[in-house]
Amino acid sequence: MPTILDDIVAATRSSVAERRVRIPRSSLEARDAFHRVPIDLAASLRREDLAVIAECKRRSPSKGLLRDPYDPLAIAASYETAGAAAVSVLTEPEFFGGSLDDLAAVRGAVGIPLLRKDFVVDPYQLTEARAFGADAVLLIAAVLDRGHLSELHEAATELGLSCLVECYAERELERLDFDRVRIVGVNNRDLHTFVVDRSHAARVLAAVPDSIVRVAESGLRSAADFAAVRRSGLDAVLVGETFMRAADPGVELARLREQTRRLLEQIMSP
Repeated sequence: MPTILDDIVAATRSSVAERRVRIPRSSLEARDAFHRVPIDLAASLRREDLAVIAECKRRSPSKGLLRDPYDPLAIAASYETAGAAAVSVLTEPEFFGGSLDDLAAVRGAVGIPLLRKDFVVDPYQLTEARAFGADAVLLIAAVLDRGHLSELHEAATELGLSCLVECYAERELERLDFDRVRIVGVNNRDLHTFVVDRSHAARVLAAVPDSIVRVAESGLRSAADFAAVRRSGLDAVLVGETFMRAADPGVELARLREQTRRLLEQIMSP
């Protein structure tokens, strides 16, 4: 029986095929944002403290509507003020309520790296990402075999885009070329069942060389969660729902960063 992930990927393939006919690559390449120099996401995530990729997301398949009204420009600006290392923007329309216009709006609001979060299955989407102002794209190993993942990673690199390669199961790490991949994320949420295990990412990422930027994704809600990630030796977290449900996403990010700093100081003090 098809899972939600299967449905999302099928819808994405259909949508990409339609857009490719309607909007030629030449039109995308003519956009001003296509010609800006992308910011290196991996370098931005290498910090003394835990780096936060803060997400703009209207809704999700598992939780429904997360934020209404939804103003990604204002949210992203508040994230940057609060010290986010990067901003992630959901652009998938049918299941997450996102759009490429959201990405473009956020690009005009922030100067930190911008991740296009979507279900990338076609090189055309990489051109879209650059044309609408992204510095990086998400590549999900659960929906790409080794050859397809390698092809998309190479195409993104040629466009100057960073890649956050996301895995769930440890066996998916076998699809990655650690000589080329610079950022690996592990999702605490099983994309087939949407069940969350907040310690899952740290366990799987323990098998990834520490020369690679390692990111824990999904289900992280508290300073204790953030501190546990940092104590596991990981570099960054990607957080969406926790901020989307807060009255002020930027204030919540600043609060969690400060509480995490204090908690880690307490843990490390003699």
